[in-house]
Amino acid sequence: MTTAQPRKFQSFRDFYPFYLQEHSNPICRRLHFVGTGLVILLFATALVTGELLLFAAMPIAGYGFAWIGHFFFEHNKPATFKNPFYSLWGDFVMFKDMLLGRIAR
Repeated sequence: MTTAQPRKFQSFRDFYPFYLQEHSNPICRRLHFVGTGLVILLFATALVTGELLLFAAMPIAGYGFAWIGHFFFEHNKPATFKNPFYSLWGDFVMFKDMLLGRIAR
């Protein structure tokens, strides 16, 4: 029995179309948007207030919303498990693209 190997990407430019494909469900995308927005808010608030526990809440907020989207709406494994660094980058790029109206919310 063989296990599927994660796809190797040469660049983020190659990865991002795959990332968007893995986030085709609009509810999943919205949950990612909320989670990434909370991460940004928590980060800014932690910097301003010096409340270090807010940094610990960032992965819970970001991944919590994202993983709910994947497990209950997208029905796939989050890209985080396959390509963690590109996936995190993809979260912020997709957030920006949704803000700018390049991707439907």
